[in-house]
Amino acid sequence: MSHPDDLLVDIAVLVESEQSSQMSLTVVVPGAVITGRLAPEAMWKERVAEVLRDSEKLGFFSAVFTASGKGGEPPRGGARPTHLHFHVARILQGNFGIPDTGGMYRVALADVSAWTIGDIGYSDQ
Repeated sequence: MSHPDDLLVDIAVLVESEQSSQMSLTVVVPGAVITGRLAPEAMWKERVAEVLRDSEKLGFFSAVFTASGKGGEPPRGGARPTHLHFHVARILQGNFGIPDTGGMYRVALADVSAWTIGDIGYSDQ
């Protein structure tokens, strides 16, 4: 999708402005179906930085996620989001969700070709 769906962008704006991480969404992007909950970008970056800081080998990468954007403020100047930030998310592959515990994914809004509200169920049997 070369131009992001305006309705999906509006959802991303609300996630950012309300600082909510409770909106469940499923998106189709090239090569994957991702299902999970959206998080504001600042919250997502903070969590990724925490995970990296806890890693002996990757700790120095945490600075990338903390350098640009402190706090939980939405984009300034009326800037519209360009990405969705998923947490507790899974890539759906057949009957499985990968990873089992959920992951952190950043998806360009322009890459989303289809979407629906809510998580798509899967079976790990």
